[in-house]
Amino acid sequence: MDERDFGTDFLKNFYVPDFIFDPEAIEETNHEVPRCPIIVFINSKSGGQLGGDLLKTYRELLNGSQVFDLGEEAPDKALHKLYMNLERLKSSGSEFAAEIQRKLRIIVAGGDGTAGWILGVVCDLKLAQPPPVATVPLGTGNNLPFSFGWGKKNPGTDSQSVKSFLEQVMKAKEMKIDSWHIMMKMKAPKEGSCDPIAPLELPHSLHAFHRLSDSDALNEVGNHTYRGGFWNYFSMGMDAQVSYAFHSERKLHPERFKNQLINQGTYAKLGCTQGWFAASLFHPSSRNIAQLAKVKILNREGKWIKLDIPRSIRSIVCLNLPSFSGGFNPWGTPSKRRKAYRDLTEPFVDDGFIEVVGFRDAWHGLVLLAPKGHGTRLAQTQRIRFEFHKGAADHTFMRIDGEPWKQPLPVDDDTVVVDISHHAQVSMLANEGCKSKSIQDPTPSLSGHHDDEGSNEESDEDSTEERKKFGAADTFKFPEETDISHLS
Repeated sequence: MDERDFGTDFLKNFYVPDFIFDPEAIEETNHEVPRCPIIVFINSKSGGQLGGDLLKTYRELLNGSQVFDLGEEAPDKALHKLYMNLERLKSSGSEFAAEIQRKLRIIVAGGDGTAGWILGVVCDLKLAQPPPVATVPLGTGNNLPFSFGWGKKNPGTDSQSVKSFLEQVMKAKEMKIDSWHIMMKMKAPKEGSCDPIAPLELPHSLHAFHRLSDSDALNEVGNHTYRGGFWNYFSMGMDAQVSYAFHSERKLHPERFKNQLINQGTYAKLGCTQGWFAASLFHPSSRNIAQLAKVKILNREGKWIKLDIPRSIRSIVCLNLPSFSGGFNPWGTPSKRRKAYRDLTEPFVDDGFIEVVGFRDAWHGLVLLAPKGHGTRLAQTQRIRFEFHKGAADHTFMRIDGEPWKQPLPVDDDTVVVDISHHAQVSMLANEGCKSKSIQDPTPSLSGHHDDEGSNEESDEDSTEERKKFGAADTFKFPEETDISHLS
């Protein structure tokens, strides 16, 4: 535990007074502008008891008005109200409000799903000065906080630990991060193991909308279209199946998942029982990605080309950050020879390209434990499309930023399409030990190992306002009955 004496005035660096949040309050003139004003969003149901304990500590140290429990108030409502009030104060000549808006930073405590929720809100609100976000790891994988130097172990919840974290937030640097839009189009299944698709069976970041162009082949009665977004990864295949088994077990027995180490142990055990260490014996070749889907990518010249996937690949990951499954980097760092031969680059989080990686089985995944280990590098692209037709299987498993689901596949002449494209950017706060790299500052931020080895075509519906919102303000509102403890 950090035993530094932060001094009696330390917390003034972060304190935001009540009148900033309350439009009925009169502006107080006796406040100095804090050096690092913050607002805090905490998923009190994350991390077992830790979320609730952390909420209590933050409210004791700061103004309770600047600490929000996501179980009580959605972030889109909280931020919209805050920024409306800031604009009101600024219009009345408040320099204090203007400085708060300019310096404001956000802390979000929860799993990757919770962090993605907040990032989606910030992105969709399209603020003139969007606040950068720091993440407190309260989930199982914690890929987002790990990618930006905030660790992956659950934090301490005492006042000293929180003060130490606040100090890091004050010193952290801003780094842009790409966001990715995903659109899924399919006919409603009439029968099968996935009938019907209950809304809560899909990730919270995927939600229905109905504004298809008249020329779209799927614009027919009975077709469903979902769109959403992600920050870290979209995956399909064996890893998503294990994740789905884990989440299903947690829904059935939530009392067994109160400890991060126990959760991780259960996850590893499920990886074994699902048979992915002997995939050739337990899983038919019909589960291989090449037989499940036709895959196309938009190359650097802006042309659609077929992506040839080796027949042995049973899992595919479209990765934005250098952290997957609790801290592994499936892409690694291509050598100079690989860069020249295959036109591959290092994985930057703000270059508008996503890394596509494949795995054969769980043993292949274990190569990530080696310093130079990586999966099968398939492509770097600004857009990728999966088309599923009748054939190999009646379902597969997919996952977005830790949220898995069981996806029905066509059983007749229908087509399921998953289209992923670059969307926008938001700012993260990067701490010391940040694993992510920016194309604006390509200097390695970690001890990187080198291994041995145009235009964007838009369909009509992709250019609509519906596409521009994927995670928040008007479109990403969690149903009131949603249990946010399942946002891993």
